[in-house]
Amino acid sequence: MEHSLRDRVRAGDPEAFGRLFDTFAPTVHRHAVRVTGNWSTAEDVVSLTFLEAWRLRERVLAEGESLRPWLLGIATNVMRNMTRAARRHRDALARLPPAAPVPDFADEVTQRLADQEELVAAQRALSGMRRAEREVFTLCVWEGLDTAEAAEALGVTAGTVRVRLSRARKRLRALTDAERARMPAAARRPSVGVPTLARHTGEDRCAVDQCAEERRR
Repeated sequence: MEHSLRDRVRAGDPEAFGRLFDTFAPTVHRHAVRVTGNWSTAEDVVSLTFLEAWRLRERVLAEGESLRPWLLGIATNVMRNMTRAARRHRDALARLPPAAPVPDFADEVTQRLADQEELVAAQRALSGMRRAEREVFTLCVWEGLDTAEAAEALGVTAGTVRVRLSRARKRLRALTDAERARMPAAARRPSVGVPTLARHTGEDRCAVDQCAEERRR
């Protein structure tokens, strides 16, 4: 069935593309919320990801398993571009005369996520990492891609994924402990909703570079 879906998506079948959206839009949205920490931005990421997927549909490989790595790779590129655009926008605003402050209601929307304090700590810790390591970590740990799938999503080799993931784990262990230490004691309870960095940074807690591969065995 998956091979048939690939062929139909490659051929530009609107019904197949609608099925692709229904199946994977929640996955892309969840990943975008975790990476950006903003519900509204994540909705924009979903829209842009599937617009790009339609534009790039002929590049879908004829053979393969799930199309999820392909879509998450597109989403990753979309978020890269959005980050660059936001940086250029901030730089342009910085050159303008000061304006009256405008209320930001994004935090109120993000409160709908469980364990908001943990997500904030994760965002701060992730911001201290290199982009390449951050992307590998979020795809392998938060989205559960194995090494090969993450390599496909990012357009790199599996060996590169393993190296980046190892570096990310070491860096995140220190960053997460530091961020959680700044949080109130009540906020440091174990999270039951959003997967946190603290759960995945210890080597004895999750060998993330092998987790998905081991599930397949």
